[in-house]
Amino acid sequence: MVKLKSGILTSAACAFGLSLAVALPAAAQDISIGVNMPLTGAFAASGNFVADGAKIAVEEINAKGGVLGKKLNLIIEDNKSNPTEAAAVAEKLIVRDKVPVMLGAWGSSLTLAVMPKLMQYNVPMVVETSSSSKITLQGNPYVFRISAPSSLEAQNFAKVIDGFKIKKADFLVVNNDWGRGTASDFSAMFKDKGIQVGAVETMDQGAQDLSAQLAKIKASDSDTLIVTTAVEQLTLVLKQAQSLGLNKQIITTGGSQSPDQLAEQAGTAANGTYHLLFFTPWSPEATPYPDRAKAFVEAWKKKGYPMAGLTESFRGYDGINVIAAAITKAGAADPAKITEALWKVEVPGLNGKIVFAKAGPEGRESGQSSPATYIVKIVNGKVEVVH
Repeated sequence: MVKLKSGILTSAACAFGLSLAVALPAAAQDISIGVNMPLTGAFAASGNFVADGAKIAVEEINAKGGVLGKKLNLIIEDNKSNPTEAAAVAEKLIVRDKVPVMLGAWGSSLTLAVMPKLMQYNVPMVVETSSSSKITLQGNPYVFRISAPSSLEAQNFAKVIDGFKIKKADFLVVNNDWGRGTASDFSAMFKDKGIQVGAVETMDQGAQDLSAQLAKIKASDSDTLIVTTAVEQLTLVLKQAQSLGLNKQIITTGGSQSPDQLAEQAGTAANGTYHLLFFTPWSPEATPYPDRAKAFVEAWKKKGYPMAGLTESFRGYDGINVIAAAITKAGAADPAKITEALWKVEVPGLNGKIVFAKAGPEGRESGQSSPATYIVKIVNGKVEVVH
């Protein structure tokens, strides 16, 4: 269930900022899970889709009797796509709401900002989206990531890269840990493959005019442009690239592109573009667990949610199922026991089995799962799975 707060706001609540989905203190019989998401700001579309996927998981789990005989209760807070807010939200969820575990925080910079709070309060977090390699290499034993780091995404792309006939690639990436990390990891892979790396252009996450960066890329002798940013900004990139007559192969990374949304909003500018994803709702039969994938897609449609959200919402769905499995294995809604149990879970995720391997400094390892990677192409406004 998701409960909304009522009554007059206190000054303490105002200090933490007002979220779009604020929860009442859970009933004594409930188990609360904190959800730290960008519900407003540059990454709002993606964050809301993840939150909606999490809600579907909770509805299903509660309909089957909950966990340890108790209902799950989501406390969803808005980090406003801002790292400082993300850290404040994490502290509020832990200190005021007493959550024993969290899901979050979508963007890499947001998650990195939250991580010191996990260490301070010894509370685990399942990381559902963030891809910066820093997240699992810093030495934080309370981090359990189900999303692919950009290094793994690059490795998976390397397996099929010959089919893209890339000789030289430029980058246009959002200027944060996600974008910069992707450029670094993909550049290393390209060099190993004998592919030249050209310009690496960055853009602020709220930037609307990308013409200066795109003009530089148009003038280069590269044949491919790698783009990393959220779907809202990516729409602008594609439209402006088309307006400038940029004629290069465009490949996006990070799995946060929502190709259906791109096809609708960018129109013909999206045609011919390739996108690396971690879930293919257009062909659930091709996923590792087809029945689970089909059931989730149907549940999403019954809610009346847009198809475009499925490439993000599955992350929230999988994340909550992982957390529920850990609480069940722990036998109690206790942070220390849940942290220990997360190392032992095996969950049939929508993009493969979720199990955590150790990553990072010895004795302070984070958990990292290894999801599947897919590549789709937008052809005449339709999404086609090509790998």
